Amino acid sequence: MELRVLKYFLMVTREENITKAAELLHITQPTLSRQLIQLEDELGVQLFERKQHSIELTSEGMLFRQRAQEMIQIEEKIKEDFNHDALHITGLITIGCGEALGVKYLSQIVSRFSKDNPLVKFEIITANSDTIKNNLDKGIVDLGLLVEPVDITKYNFKKMAQKEQWGILTKSDSSLAKKSLIKPQDLINERLLMSNRTMVINEIENWFGKYYQNLNIAAYYNLGYNLVHFIKNDLGIAFCLESIDEIRDLTFVPLEPKLESRSVMVWKKDFILSPAMKKFIQYINDHHI
Repeated sequence: MELRVLKYFLMVTREENITKAAELLHITQPTLSRQLIQLEDELGVQLFERKQHSIELTSEGMLFRQRAQEMIQIEEKIKEDFNHDALHITGLITIGCGEALGVKYLSQIVSRFSKDNPLVKFEIITANSDTIKNNLDKGIVDLGLLVEPVDITKYNFKKMAQKEQWGILTKSDSSLAKKSLIKPQDLINERLLMSNRTMVINEIENWFGKYYQNLNIAAYYNLGYNLVHFIKNDLGIAFCLESIDEIRDLTFVPLEPKLESRSVMVWKKDFILSPAMKKFIQYINDHHI
């Protein structure tokens, strides 16, 4: 299976039309159609539903598109890693990070490093900790900024000194917004929006103690940014980290007893690092964070 054919496939899925994709690829339509048929034969599955004026992906096609995109991303990273400059460090560093205050400190580190190494490019991918770990394992991401609790036993890591506190995010005109601290019993009659991460749910269950069984969980979420709209439209209040505060008409109130997490930067163990990544890791280790 050639990367060239994967790029052909991705172009067709983007345009949803073989003729238009062939024009953009500067090849003939019969040539492109033949390549796609050979790809399906090689995989032993049907990737497309062919219609009169368009094509649609089958379920197998959708899965293959995801894998093809991952392979093209890795190809691009390899090219960047070996695009050396005789005098300067070059390359691409891909960072996966969640919504946490740790991003604020990471951004400062990246900014300072970038000024000293202007030929190094960064790609920032936002996701939750579980997705970031998955992308680390696949080689799509070089460095992950994860939020505890998280299993980091198979990674090299550096923990950030700053702790982040959990609390609730609620409408500023609610009765809970007037409290200085939120206790477990304060949330019994509230509709809650909770993280869908298993390890986080376990931490939250321990914090609530005997009250957990009586909670009314209206929805689960993986990232917090879109929670704002659901809170404002009265789906519920969010049990979340302080990092998604600073939203107009919403108020963050910390928990009592205090519940805290820490951000941790991780990268793969026993993995040969690119020159750019090696220098960046050294930079991280040399600076207090």
